[in-house]
Amino acid sequence: MFILAAAGSAIGLGNIWKFPYMAGKYGGGAFVLMYLACIGVIGLPILVAEILIGRDARKNPVGAFSVISRGNRFWTAVGFLGVASGFVILSYYSVVGGWTVDYFTKSAAGSYLEANPGRINEIFNQMLANPWEQAVWHTVFMAATMGIVIFGVKEGLERWIEVLMPLLLVLLGVLVVYGLVAGDAAGGLGYLFIPDWSKLVTNAAGEYTPRPMLEAMGHAFFTLSLGMGAMITYGSYLGDHESIPASAVMVALLDTAIALLASIAIFTIVFQYGLDPTAAGPGLVFQVLPLAFSQMPGGRFIGTAFFLLLSFAALTSAISLLEVVVAHFIDDRKWARRTATVIMGTVIWVLGLFSAFSYNLLENVTLLEDKEGQGMPILDSVDLIATNYMLPIGGFFIALFAGWFIKQQVRDRQLLDGSGSRAFYRAWLFVTRYFTPVAVGLLILFMIDKHLGIAEWVFGGK
Repeated sequence: MFILAAAGSAIGLGNIWKFPYMAGKYGGGAFVLMYLACIGVIGLPILVAEILIGRDARKNPVGAFSVISRGNRFWTAVGFLGVASGFVILSYYSVVGGWTVDYFTKSAAGSYLEANPGRINEIFNQMLANPWEQAVWHTVFMAATMGIVIFGVKEGLERWIEVLMPLLLVLLGVLVVYGLVAGDAAGGLGYLFIPDWSKLVTNAAGEYTPRPMLEAMGHAFFTLSLGMGAMITYGSYLGDHESIPASAVMVALLDTAIALLASIAIFTIVFQYGLDPTAAGPGLVFQVLPLAFSQMPGGRFIGTAFFLLLSFAALTSAISLLEVVVAHFIDDRKWARRTATVIMGTVIWVLGLFSAFSYNLLENVTLLEDKEGQGMPILDSVDLIATNYMLPIGGFFIALFAGWFIKQQVRDRQLLDGSGSRAFYRAWLFVTRYFTPVAVGLLILFMIDKHLGIAEWVFGGK
């Protein structure tokens, strides 16, 4: 059951909404290969580390670091960073989750049936431009998340995930087959899997930028729910006789497979209709898949079922994010579950209103710049701060903690007792100690200070 619960946390909007639009934005194949590399040498080692920490301490992230480090304030603060990351991410994740619920209702009503690409794009833009529609669906999604967490994550989540997640995978498979048969298979697959490495290190002006590589790393953290405390929390539920490496590998494989399948389904349709894969941004899924649903036999039913199940997938991830925050206040502050859920959920909901209004009432407010130097809306800016700074920084210290600070007998007991592979253990320890912190640290450094000249030196510039 741990694998299902952890996969429910990992598999969500990160795979089906975010990964395809990022692959489109950052040039396709080169980004995909960099992302796969980040999953293998950064994401998987840290996933193992988080599950190890959670199972050994049987606590939430703050409590886990405090127990294992014997009250060390620095490491306890690392655990708190995970809680804070989940708090920030859920604020805008709930807004996008609201989009999926909105599109479920649109699909059921047949709003985009037989519509052309221009009309479907207009429907999405009208949704973004309506502040009250954004606020209502954000509220509905956040209320559902809070309601389930009040009854406990195990009782509220696991009873449904075993049935509904496979259904989502089946519908995604239907879309992949449709895209390969009725779409532009050569164009979509070529864009996704034939790399143009120049797009990975340069922007539209031909200037060197580490942004795409950091985005690939940040998304590896985001999609696997790393650095936000979720996997430490789920690790505390893992049985003593279950293999941590096998569980981590299974979660990573499922998560990555869904992201790639979603991308194949989307980009075969993108190229079929001659759309620009770099232009849609966060709206890619909501502008491309309705094109397929509007044309395929039974598209109204399939589209309605798909967005319903996507809403559920988003909800399972949101539950895990809120559970991390709530667990901290239950375990460490001794709040009642209902009190912690209502108070913290409400605060997150209020913060999320800024993201809900970022494309309408607050459309002229920008916080950060994108890779082309253009101002980014609030939702995009908060996403960048969380996934490119907070999660990697947390992952950096988690790798150091698991590789160097945790006692060897603890690592041995968690990873070797029973049927643990000594070869995997040695490889994991080497990568976690030496490679992962260096790789994550360098990419964070690139992002923090664009004027140090590191990127130019590494990539052969001036």
